[in-house]
Amino acid sequence: MDAINIAATALNTHQAWLNALSNNIANINDAKNPSQSAFQAEYIQANEVAGNNGVAVGGVQHGSAVGRLVYDPSNPVADKDGYVRMPDIDLGEQMSDLILAQRGYEANASVVDRAKATYEAALQIGRG
Repeated sequence: MDAINIAATALNTHQAWLNALSNNIANINDAKNPSQSAFQAEYIQANEVAGNNGVAVGGVQHGSAVGRLVYDPSNPVADKDGYVRMPDIDLGEQMSDLILAQRGYEANASVVDRAKATYEAALQIGRG
């Protein structure tokens, strides 16, 4: 059952990564008044579980609260000079990471399926 348990830890970690990336992408155009902090991207830290028993989310690092100032006088949250504070998030990087996280999740789901089939086959041999 170790294979299933280890793959399950990876599934949980990849799910947390997918959730963080989705949140980052959803807030990429989140404009704030320059007096406020920008939306801070979330970056998941994965740590090895002691004893080679998988991985776990070790924490979440946040991106810059400074963001970047963008001139957008038509934005309702713009300051008197027409500037808004936008998150400093690279959509291309987020989409690339999203593909990696999705593929990692799929790979670990396949490990669970294959390990389950192997254990079932072993049980059938034991019954025969």
